[in-house]
Amino acid sequence: MQAIILAAGKGSRLGSLTAENTKCMLEVCGEKLIDISLKKLSAVGISKVILVVGYQKDNLMNYLGSKVHGIDIIYIENPIYDKTNNIYSLYLAKDHLKTDDTLLLESDLIYDQKILEGLLKDPRPSLAVVDKYQSWMDGTVVTLDDNNKITSFVPKKFFNYSYIDSYYKTVNIYKFSKEFSQSTYVPFLEAYSKALGNNEYYEQVLRVVLELEKQELEGYPLQGENWYEIDDIQDKDNAEVIFAITPQEKLQLIQKRYGGFWRYPKLIDFCYLVNPYFPNKVFLDECKTNFNQLLSEYPSGASVQSLLASKLFNVDQNSILVGNGAAELIKALGDVYEGTFGIMQPTFYEYIDAIGADRIKSLVTQNDGFTYTKEELISLGKTVDNLILVNPDNPSGHLLTKNDVLDILNALSNDNKKFIIDESFLDFAENGFEQSLINTDLLEKYKNLVIIKSISKSYGVPGARLGVIITYDFERIKAMSKCLSIWNINSFGEFFLQIIGKYKDSYKSACKTIINERNRFFAELSKISFIKVYKSEANYFLVKILDKYS
Repeated sequence: MQAIILAAGKGSRLGSLTAENTKCMLEVCGEKLIDISLKKLSAVGISKVILVVGYQKDNLMNYLGSKVHGIDIIYIENPIYDKTNNIYSLYLAKDHLKTDDTLLLESDLIYDQKILEGLLKDPRPSLAVVDKYQSWMDGTVVTLDDNNKITSFVPKKFFNYSYIDSYYKTVNIYKFSKEFSQSTYVPFLEAYSKALGNNEYYEQVLRVVLELEKQELEGYPLQGENWYEIDDIQDKDNAEVIFAITPQEKLQLIQKRYGGFWRYPKLIDFCYLVNPYFPNKVFLDECKTNFNQLLSEYPSGASVQSLLASKLFNVDQNSILVGNGAAELIKALGDVYEGTFGIMQPTFYEYIDAIGADRIKSLVTQNDGFTYTKEELISLGKTVDNLILVNPDNPSGHLLTKNDVLDILNALSNDNKKFIIDESFLDFAENGFEQSLINTDLLEKYKNLVIIKSISKSYGVPGARLGVIITYDFERIKAMSKCLSIWNINSFGEFFLQIIGKYKDSYKSACKTIINERNRFFAELSKISFIKVYKSEANYFLVKILDKYS
């Protein structure tokens, strides 16, 4: 068994990263792609590799030499790499292809060694490695029958999203038997190149071969093994997360992203603090129906967003701003409200981060489960200009009752202090809708009251990036509005605000389901001997690890 690696291309989409070297010299996770691939080939017993080179070939040849990682390297030059595609590179290596069973790979791949091991163990003579189609994939796909026979090759231009459930992406790793290369693939490669030229792709030959009544190429579907094709800087970024050297490094790289985890379909996000029971299917179908128009048209300006939000929360239009997530509004709050801010800790860190630690006075609660009383908050409020309360709090799920919150509000009003209350998780609390301070009578009476609410979390639409801030101090609202862009909300967020009123009952039902599920989950967690789980009024639990566990 030998291997052929196609490495002639320039990799122009990688910009400056390939200005001086071909793609396979790109470093991913601190190691060059060509070294990663050759080491894995060597580990599975490959001792000869035919390397088709072109762009910056001297750098690659000088770097590898004639033998590396226990593998003999034979070079074939593609002198017109900039005018041809990979069909010509493989055409140049066709004589080698006919001499032995061959693993055919492209040089811009990073992959698990298990893929090669599985290919070599599989008794079938000729195989195309394929993986169930996922959203990050691009290029040629195939369809398989129940016996993993390839039923069709679907080039990129014929891709149809209606059929994605049946598609498998070609990984660009193949096993060709010597007989298959001699009797089938190479003759068709020669004929195809002669008829249609050299600016094509070698997979198009496989598409033609597939029409033969007797041909041996079959699909080899992956079973969870990792791979990535690196064509641009985003691919490199994603691959470095997937193939991080240690779990700790992988965790750090993922956490730095703050989201976008759809790029890693196997990743389960246990910090996903949203509502799994809303939106419902009807809501989503309405959004899908309007997708094309929403994508192709501008959203309304900020004043219309305020109008829609005021309708949802039944407040004056001049009292509410819609933010690109609550985080944007917290930053505007810090820019407009002067003085110092008091906050209990531990809590949602965005307030400290956005306002600035130098303006924050924290009181770290020593109570079990990070609970605190209204008296502690009133006392803290006397020492600062503004007091922040996240209710229910994060990470404790601790909730102060509405009466306690009103007592704090009265005490702060008497001292002319501002009270910022974050109700992002309140809809998940028992009688949460009745506990809310989003009430026109209260807001009109207490001009020092500011309410922040993340719509992303409770309504289950974090991708829409929506949050609101409400106060009947209209001058402050006006000042905060100047901190925001006129188009800070996209059309999908606006459409959510436009239609959500029709789904209020469904939303409240979903919140009740959260409450029931939380109670069930609490009972189950409480049976575990080595943890202490604290009561919560949010959709998460604070858990204390006991005994010998860290």
